[in-house]
Amino acid sequence: MSVEAVVFDYGGVLTTPVRHSIAAWLAADGIEPASFSRTLKAWLSRTSQDGTPIHRLETGELSVAEFDALLAAELTTVHGGPVDPVGVLDRLFAGMGPDPAMFKLVEDLLDRGIRVGLLSNSWGNSYPREQIDGLFDPVVISGEVGLRKPLAPIYQLVLKRLGLSAPSADRVLFVDDAEPNVLGARAVGMQALLHTDAATTRASIAALIPDLALSPQE
Repeated sequence: MSVEAVVFDYGGVLTTPVRHSIAAWLAADGIEPASFSRTLKAWLSRTSQDGTPIHRLETGELSVAEFDALLAAELTTVHGGPVDPVGVLDRLFAGMGPDPAMFKLVEDLLDRGIRVGLLSNSWGNSYPREQIDGLFDPVVISGEVGLRKPLAPIYQLVLKRLGLSAPSADRVLFVDDAEPNVLGARAVGMQALLHTDAATTRASIAALIPDLALSPQE
């Protein structure tokens, strides 16, 4: 099946693993890991009808400061004390940085005439806009459009901005590190790939775009 465009998630796909940054934050702040895991599981629930704090943060309904306060209130330190609510998300993402191998993959795709886009659920974290705006078209960030993965409308918006209709969705490959988001893309007819690491993702895309196998050691 031909691929005309590849759309990437940002955090955890184009960056170093988010889990590594979270682990460093938990250790540095002395947060009880179980309290974070419990809260994350509840707030990532896909069955919530009213929208959890994570859902509302991703769509821009909740500010970062409001989310920080709500999250801190659910957490405890290893000594049983409260967590400082100021700058929680900044500290959570402090250890996350761009993955050079993935940005090389993006550049190689562009060199081969493949369009690349970005689709990200924002947690209020900053994006290197000068870098991504120069590479990706479209750039769709959940908090800016009021939509979120894995719901269909945000994938449909990406397709529209690519200039493709639903019948052509299978010409777009979506890459994400969260399985529900991969399944959401497939539900609207896109091809989708679960990202684990740069080498595996490159190999999987090269199976669809053979010339890509020439990189990065050309």
